[in-house]
Amino acid sequence: MSPGRRGSPVPLAQPVRSAVLFLTGALLLTATGCGAETTPAPDRPAGGAAGKAKAGYPVTLDDNCGRPVRVERAPERAVALDQGAAEIMLSLGLADRMVGTGTWTDPVLKGLEKENAKVPRLADRYPSFEKVLDTEPDFAAASFTYTLGKGGVAARERFEELGVPTYLSPTDCVGKDNSGDGDGVRVRPLTMETVYGEIRDLARIFGVRERGEKLVAELKARVTKATSGGSFEDATVLYWFANSEAPYMAGCCGAPGIVSRELGAKNVFDDTKEEWPQINWETVADRDPDVLVIGDLTRRSQSAESAAKKIEFLESDPVTRSMTAVRNKRYVLLSGQALNPTIRTVEAVEKVAAALRSYGLAK
Repeated sequence: MSPGRRGSPVPLAQPVRSAVLFLTGALLLTATGCGAETTPAPDRPAGGAAGKAKAGYPVTLDDNCGRPVRVERAPERAVALDQGAAEIMLSLGLADRMVGTGTWTDPVLKGLEKENAKVPRLADRYPSFEKVLDTEPDFAAASFTYTLGKGGVAARERFEELGVPTYLSPTDCVGKDNSGDGDGVRVRPLTMETVYGEIRDLARIFGVRERGEKLVAELKARVTKATSGGSFEDATVLYWFANSEAPYMAGCCGAPGIVSRELGAKNVFDDTKEEWPQINWETVADRDPDVLVIGDLTRRSQSAESAAKKIEFLESDPVTRSMTAVRNKRYVLLSGQALNPTIRTVEAVEKVAAALRSYGLAK
């Protein structure tokens, strides 16, 4: 779920110094967009002078969320404007080529704490456009269309005008309609291949293709391990992200849909293509899922953000406390990032599979 779509709006910064045009002029941008064919780039150690690694450049993306991208050389001063993008970059060993991150909903992925500590956090939510440009970036990546639009950091055109290439995760545009006011509608189901495509795109842009392939292979192996040795086809699951008054539940085809399809379980709201529709509790109780997968969020922009608050509500509300999953305390706790289409979706597959087994729902 895009943090900005379900929280207070963040105003855009005023136009920044014209000096940024010179500082970022080393990189030319034709535009930005989602997962397309790129010019291969060789792997190389992170860091060092950008001019020393020109083989395989420029890297071009013909269609990244409907816009072309051109990166003339490996980025040395990158910013990750959403946590999902930051965790991919950190997992690729790019901390020393990052000058800032923003829009965090959870603590950093375990194992990345030391690398993350090397990179300045520009803001817990959206940093201002001016603050981003103060880092003198030569590349910016985002996980959500909203981040690079009105109410987020800035429109992509504003980065382009200053010669800063930007990349938008294909998980938020491929097969998805974001034209409405909500979190979008999936025209076709999201798959892990789109997540893997983002990893490969960023690895090519930074000239670390081998690292990207290694990370993809590790994630695929984890999914295979989590889903082997049992069938979950009779289990029904509901995914609750946030809000107790008008709860956001997962529709069929976003990141929770990946989890359900990988495991063969049934999402009780797989009859809606909305990413996170708001559904009343009476309807939820009627669907009566076997297991509740609930977001354990650390942000504070909605009611019932933490898992503890969600469970407290479920076990006290007269409509929900009689549900099968609540009576049997069949809960699976996931971070907000694990419920978004990121590398943490693999963690969601693992945790939901383990829970279904522990609750005796595997065949």
